[in-house]
Amino acid sequence: MIRLHLLVFLRTRALFAAVAALLAGSRATAEIPVVELDGVVHAVTAGHVVAAIEAADTAGAPLLVLRLDTPGGLDTSMRQIIDKMLNCKTPIAVFVGPSGARAASAGFLITIAADVAAMAPGTNTGAATPVSGMGGEMDKVMQRKVNQDAAAYLRSKAARRGRNAELAERAILKGQSFTEKEALDGKLIDLVVKDVDELIATLDGREVTRFDGTKVTLRLAGEKTALVRMNWRQAVLSTIARPEILFLLLLGALAGLGTEISHPGLLFPGIVGTVCLILFLFATQIIPVNWAGVLLILLAVGLFVAEVKVTSYGLLTVGGIAAMILGAMMLVDAKVPEMRISPWTLVPAALAMAAGTILLVRLVFEAQRRKATTGEAGMVGQVGVADTDLSPEGWVRVAGELWRAVAEDGYAPAGSRLTVKSVEGLTLTVRKGA
Repeated sequence: MIRLHLLVFLRTRALFAAVAALLAGSRATAEIPVVELDGVVHAVTAGHVVAAIEAADTAGAPLLVLRLDTPGGLDTSMRQIIDKMLNCKTPIAVFVGPSGARAASAGFLITIAADVAAMAPGTNTGAATPVSGMGGEMDKVMQRKVNQDAAAYLRSKAARRGRNAELAERAILKGQSFTEKEALDGKLIDLVVKDVDELIATLDGREVTRFDGTKVTLRLAGEKTALVRMNWRQAVLSTIARPEILFLLLLGALAGLGTEISHPGLLFPGIVGTVCLILFLFATQIIPVNWAGVLLILLAVGLFVAEVKVTSYGLLTVGGIAAMILGAMMLVDAKVPEMRISPWTLVPAALAMAAGTILLVRLVFEAQRRKATTGEAGMVGQVGVADTDLSPEGWVRVAGELWRAVAEDGYAPAGSRLTVKSVEGLTLTVRKGA
């Protein structure tokens, strides 16, 4: 009995040791998620970053690296990312890279809020003065209020992270930017490293203080990195949330719905136009839209239509193209260059829309003016031959068919050529002559 108990004990101990070794082995090969935020910060990219942080928390990742290369973006999306960074379980390291990248405006605040802030050589950060979502100028009182609010928000994060809050707020109040060396010397960031691998190697064994004051020692030796990509839904929505795509979706909606209205029953243009309209309205929830720009584009379409009916010698077309270009320039009129519509997209699209609209409307008007060839309307004006004497009624042969007819003049001899004046039921009213 004693031997049996001893055997069970030894086997149980061996089992626990095996499980512990397995867990240790899996821990040794745990992955460090790397999230890339390239381009404008908006709702879709913010959702991608937040989802990656939540997945890292669930997996118990030792660190999450957020690689930044952004000109800035929307304040609400930036705050969504920062709020998640400050309240997650996983330590966050923000890396501005590779060389040539930047973390301007919203990217600067995200960098300051990180547990670890690092930059690659040849990068810059700062220029965080808030601007209107439409890119317009705010009055002095409103600008001061917005600047002070943003500066206080930044100071609270910088001070808690042990960074130079006074220098950091210059990026907001004075629009100042910093190279990686200036940021390191000014204690805005913690490290200058060339890439993510060097960042992880440098951080191994380093103690970092989380936003709540707890201290964590990073154990990163032997850990592998894993790039966190957007899922298909996020990738599609991120593609839609681009100024050029926004403009093309609006044109697609106008072209598709306009074709369906002018040619009822085609279905396909109407379906495409409706889909484009829905996607355009969705994109307006991500990118701030100036509706004056939308109205100018609608005016442009109206001028193209008017060109067909009014003899303007091309003036209406020129005015329509100008209105469309101005509308597209105002559609997303942000001070961030990446949120403006490229002229290489704008001009060809405007010319194509002008040509397509004028051609379509011209075809519609020509079809409306064309004489009917079927039905009662198609009979009017047809020339036939009297099959019998009409005095005033008789029979005539029109287009190879025999019709009862009434002579408008009261009499027409058989064999005479007659022209159809009107149709009433199955009886024609005819007059002499072709």
